[in-house]
Amino acid sequence: MKLKEMEPEMNRSRIVSPQEWEAARQQLLVKEKELTRARDALAAERRRMPWLAVEKEYAFDGPKGKASLLDLFDGRRQLIVYRAFFEPGVHGWPDHACVGCSMVADHVGHLAHLNARNTTLVFCSRAPQADIERVKARMGWQMPWYTITDDFDTDFGVDEWHGTNAFIREGDSVFRTYFINNRGDEAMGSTWSYLDLTALGRQEEWEDSPEGYPQTLPYEWWNWHDEYGDAQPSEEWSAQVERGIRAGQGRRRRRS
Repeated sequence: MKLKEMEPEMNRSRIVSPQEWEAARQQLLVKEKELTRARDALAAERRRMPWLAVEKEYAFDGPKGKASLLDLFDGRRQLIVYRAFFEPGVHGWPDHACVGCSMVADHVGHLAHLNARNTTLVFCSRAPQADIERVKARMGWQMPWYTITDDFDTDFGVDEWHGTNAFIREGDSVFRTYFINNRGDEAMGSTWSYLDLTALGRQEEWEDSPEGYPQTLPYEWWNWHDEYGDAQPSEEWSAQVERGIRAGQGRRRRRS
């Protein structure tokens, strides 16, 4: 059977000239920019969400043994915890995690970029560590993945459905700053989508954040994922960023 014969009929859009196509794109671009600005404004509101102190002690099993919620931060200021369903009774067990949770895991970008913004991302499930390590190896997942051993999932609204919780710490004190689930998790995966959920945001100076929040120049903190450290941005990268900004292709900076 020919491919054309297999394709169902569809009410396709009209065919236009290049000029008409570009005009249509520019018209839609106005709304897309409005959406981007609205998304930035919503993230600014998240950064002003009140904090909820986490008074209860929680215990997890991890690759290195027992761990507290504070341990999950791995020494960083912020923590993002995605509750994935991988345990007896979930479709796919024991060979796979939940289909949807696995898709979320497949979308996670390289963690070095989040870590460079003082943020740790972890997954947690009720499966034993041996099963988690086996499935991570099979699927090529690199994120830290812990085993829930108590009421953490119930207390944080992820006992019956997946969800993403954001936390921040001040010393040894931990606070819950945000929670999102259902279709809100569809956008998760990129460094930006995760940072936009956090109390500190992307930590770039263009953001509307409360006074005193850490902020650096946009773009210049970016690096190859295997070269983050104390090194300053190269002159070549800084020059490339400046050329892009002058060409109107990036966010302008408040200071030089």
